[in-house]
Amino acid sequence: MSRQVFSGQYHSVFKGRGMAFSEVREYQYGDDVRAIDWNVTARFNKPYIKIFEEERELTVMLLIDISGSNNFGTKASFKLDVITEIAAVLAFSAIQNNDKVGVIFFSDKIEKFIPPKKGSSHILRIIRELVDFKADNTGTNIGEALKYLTNAIKKRCTAFLISDFMCDNYSDALKIASNKHDLMAIRVSDERESSLPNVGMVQLKDAETGEIIWVDTSSKEVRNHFAKKSKYFVRKMQDTVKKSGVDFAEISTGEDYVIPLMKMFKKREGRY
Repeated sequence: MSRQVFSGQYHSVFKGRGMAFSEVREYQYGDDVRAIDWNVTARFNKPYIKIFEEERELTVMLLIDISGSNNFGTKASFKLDVITEIAAVLAFSAIQNNDKVGVIFFSDKIEKFIPPKKGSSHILRIIRELVDFKADNTGTNIGEALKYLTNAIKKRCTAFLISDFMCDNYSDALKIASNKHDLMAIRVSDERESSLPNVGMVQLKDAETGEIIWVDTSSKEVRNHFAKKSKYFVRKMQDTVKKSGVDFAEISTGEDYVIPLMKMFKKREGRY
């Protein structure tokens, strides 16, 4: 997937800015004579060459929401499965682009931080953690994850925040992080989080707090109220992300995630 679908798009949007001058050093046997700095050579009466390095080596950070609310899904897979697959594809794409990749796993606290590195062994470690890691806590605090990103990663990086956004404590942290880093948000949701089916009395459990309630889904008033609250929550979340200037993609557990991600990449390609 990362090679056939995302590689070209990723390369065109997320790439370094070429080569920049670093220093001069004395010429050594085997050096490219085209790199000789003739001004310095004339001054010291011996050959010196210019050394160049990549001006910006990309660092990609994946902020992965592993809170309890992601252990839910009524279609082909749970939200956490979709989040894991998207993160894995992005990680592989970054490695193919020779970028460093790091991960922040979070719930309502920072569960695990994997510092950014290159290499196949590092990416395989990330994939293992994506598949097997279990959170200590069940709550969600996106603001805490964004603050950690801002403090832990000193230089500007490309960051993907992948979550169901089932909280509302991140507005200020999102603005600060997006000013410092190139931040994108990917929301993974499920159809039943916005509409209830008519199946009579059902018992619902909050995966993050453990609270259990009974709901009469046969009531049209109850279903409409649920849909209205869900719509308000989503609109508020979208407004928060938009005001922060963060690129955004929405993905449902019952849909192919390739199309919305490619749309986000293409939108960015037009600006960069």
